Amino acid sequence: MFGLDPQNLAARVKASGQAVRLPSVTESVLRGMVGFTLVSLGGFGPWVLAGRWFYRNVGELGLYVVCAVVFVGLSGLLMHRLIIGPGSLSRFYKVFSVAFVAYAVAWTVGWMSFRGVTGSVVGALAGMAVMGGVLAVGFAARDAVWKIIIVLFVANAAGYFIGEWAYKGVLSLKEGNASGIVLEQSTRAALSKLAWGLIYGLGSGAGIGWAFYVCQTKARQLIRAGTPNPSV
Repeated sequence: MFGLDPQNLAARVKASGQAVRLPSVTESVLRGMVGFTLVSLGGFGPWVLAGRWFYRNVGELGLYVVCAVVFVGLSGLLMHRLIIGPGSLSRFYKVFSVAFVAYAVAWTVGWMSFRGVTGSVVGALAGMAVMGGVLAVGFAARDAVWKIIIVLFVANAAGYFIGEWAYKGVLSLKEGNASGIVLEQSTRAALSKLAWGLIYGLGSGAGIGWAFYVCQTKARQLIRAGTPNPSV
């Protein structure tokens, strides 16, 4: 469906006739962190800039839909190099759009069903299960699906909950708090949301970068075996 199975990835690299860059796991994780952090800051933008308007006019669910559209729209531009070889942009959009929309739906259902910490955990677990499943199937890496889901869940949950802690911490920076830092209410509101988006992006991006690396393990083996001078 996506042309991301090991044989297709290796065949495109061979057909290109060019040396291909095979990123290390560290490079993939860093690319995921940087790329998804920028995506996340953009995705949190509607909430930061016009959260009240969205809640009044289209409701909480409407806001989530708009944020998800921004996440997907920016993701390919900033993260498609996680896929090895030529044609990565269109293929990234195809597989990640399905994976992220499935995650967004599962997370929203989990959150809106339970709310609070329970809703957040249920949403993260359900969301990362479907995202990991889509990536594993899309890359024909079904043997690694549970490993992918676990790492995605841990990374996503860490980014979400640490981000939430930062969000609440920035909101508390008002007159009379122990830190001695005073911020206007509107400034605190914007910075607190951006802090959440930043940390969520770093955590989730690390998991996504790692997942893309693991999903392409067999493709890297085929490329190394069939390409005279792969750039490793």
